[in-house]
Amino acid sequence: QVPLEESGGGSVQPGGSLRLSCTPSGSTFNAYMTGWFRQAPGKEREFVASIVGSGGSTTYSDSVKGRFAISRDLATNTVYLQMNALKPEDTAEYYCGARMDPFDIYKYWGHGTQVTVSS
Repeated sequence: QVPLEESGGGSVQPGGSLRLSCTPSGSTFNAYMTGWFRQAPGKEREFVASIVGSGGSTTYSDSVKGRFAISRDLATNTVYLQMNALKPEDTAEYYCGARMDPFDIYKYWGHGTQVTVSS
């Protein structure tokens, strides 16, 4: 069973907004770090943003800094990615991944949610 599930993708026009959600399948799933990644057709998967579970420290790729915001709902362990001022180059399949400790790789992934930005 995939421990993470993404939702919130869709089609929007340039300049629009979407909010993605990453929800763990089990209530006991507490990741050290949750990250959002994306993969466009013919390209490698790339890092978008991450958030540390305890203190909320966040990191963003340069391509989304100032437009996207990652946050966590501690009550539900849901991680959100608020995407504003979307551009056609943001079109991709978006995945959330989880690291369980500081020395771990991203071990758990969801199936992804598609984001399409076009006019």
